[in-house]
Formats: sequence, C-alpha cells, structure tokens
Amino acid sequence: MPAARLEIKGLSAGYGPTRVLENVSFTAEAGSRIAVLGRNGVGKTTLFATLAGQTRRYEGTIRLDDADLTGMESAQRAWNGLGFVPQSRSIFPSLTVEENLFVGLKGRPHSALAEAYEMFPRLYERRANSGAKLSGGEQQMLSTARTILGKPRVLLLDEPLEGLAPVICEELMAAFTRLASSGEMTILLVEQRIQSALDFAERVIILERGRVVWDGSSEQLAADRDTVDQLLGVSSLAH
Repeated sequence: MPAARLEIKGLSAGYGPTRVLENVSFTAEAGSRIAVLGRNGVGKTTLFATLAGQTRRYEGTIRLDDADLTGMESAQRAWNGLGFVPQSRSIFPSLTVEENLFVGLKGRPHSALAEAYEMFPRLYERRANSGAKLSGGEQQMLSTARTILGKPRVLLLDEPLEGLAPVICEELMAAFTRLASSGEMTILLVEQRIQSALDFAERVIILERGRVVWDGSSEQLAADRDTVDQLLGVSSLAH
C-alpha cells in the first residue's frame, strides 16, 4: 500500500496528571520525510508515544488518511498502518533474530522475512542468535526491520542512531533513505544527530516545552544558525 497522510490537530497529552504536549498541530503529507527536533525533554518522545497510543491524551485528534486513530488502542493503530520503532528498541532478548522478525509479519508469509535480510544483511548472518547476543546497532536494525515487515504506511523512528558507531549510523540512514524513496512510507524521525536528521528530512518541526515553535524546510533551518543555536543548542551543526 502507498504511504499515508498523517494529520494531527490540537494534540495535548502526557502521563497521568502531567501534561507534556500542548496543542500540537501539523500534517505530514503522504511520502514526506520529517525530522522532529528539539532539546532533551521538550516532548519529542512523548509525541511519538502519543501517536502510537502509549500516553494519556487530553485533547486533539490523530488521523491516518481517512482513519481516525484518536480512540484506538496501540495494536489497532498498528493494524491501520502506523509503525513505531521506540528509542528502547523493545526486542525480545530470549528469542532469536528470526523469531523476533516473525512477530512483525502480521500474517504475511514466512518468505517475507527475506525483505528484512535484504535490507540488513547482518541480520541474516545473526538469524539464529538470540536478541540478547546482538550489538546495539544490530538490535536497532532488528527493531526497525521487525516494524517494517508489517508494512506500515507511516513510520515513526525515535532516536534510531543513539549510542551507535558512525559506520552503523550510516548504514541505518541509508536504509531509511531507501524506504522513504520507495513511496510506501511517510517517515517521521526524532534524532539528536542534527546533521544526519537534516540530510535525511525534507522538513523540520522543532518542539519547545511541548509546543511546535518552528516548522520549515531543512534547507531553511540549516541556513539559519541563530535558530539552530537558540532552539537546538550551540554547535548542533557541523561547520
């Protein structure tokens, strides 16, 4: 299926009585690549967790094309085409790589596992290893591949490069770029490596204290050093 349009209107959410997001609104057009940036603690992870149905929503709506996800449980959102790769990776450490991938098939034939191995050949080499025996980079590949096997139409990637070696980061970003170029997924990326995020994304949304405070093209942001320093931190971009 083709990529979907994600529309968020007036979204406020948090945990218990604590509100983290306040009146967040934006639209991700089908097939777009968007980076969600901001300093630590401004609500980026909470935004993705809210879209995936894992926080308390106070107000607002979430739509995926014609489907209203707002009142759906997390599993229903996944079946409707929303894929979420969390910062924690959340693999099953006692299962093998292949068993972890099998969980993500959503009823697709076992032969579809070849798609994951083609994207990340390292996983094929480690297919009989337990998740606990993988490196951090391999666990990230596994978490990403497992989600992608479910054929999401919108993919949320929460800090996929955190703590990984540069060569692994390059491999992952190349895979994300190929996915985006296929036209099958709208991709939203939270990432602390600002330059990698800008190289990947067409558009950037910056959060500050749970609100959208900047929305524009990657080129605009890269050329605006004052905004980068003010909202993201000094020296966030390579000179």
